[in-house]
Amino acid sequence: MKLSTRSRYGTRILVDLARHNDQGPVQIGEISKRQDISVKYLEQLIRPLKQADLVTSVRGPKGGHLLAKKPDEITLGQIVRLFEGQSDLVECVSHPEKCSMSDDCQVRLAWQDATRVLYEKLDATTIADLMQTNHSNDL
Repeated sequence: MKLSTRSRYGTRILVDLARHNDQGPVQIGEISKRQDISVKYLEQLIRPLKQADLVTSVRGPKGGHLLAKKPDEITLGQIVRLFEGQSDLVECVSHPEKCSMSDDCQVRLAWQDATRVLYEKLDATTIADLMQTNHSNDL
């Protein structure tokens, strides 16, 4: 499974907002400079984050964006599902009918377990956890 830039950058946006939450609304231009993401792309990513109630916006000259939830209430699993959908490592996990061997396939069971463990880890990792690391630009 390879995550898109939407998931990776969406996570970076949320970590950035969390790190600057005490400063009030954060403008897109500030996030753009810190995260090296174009303003135009940030604007595209903010929309689904707002629709998922992860980000809220404030209008006006001192406006910008804020987290809509506490950093420990937002998980990587939520972000990945938002931008990627619920994705399995292989197609036969979610669509066993696509493979004639899926009923008796031990390899499929391994992929199913791996998918489950991946999402358990993503669901257990919060924005608050990521704020504690010094590697936010690696997301």
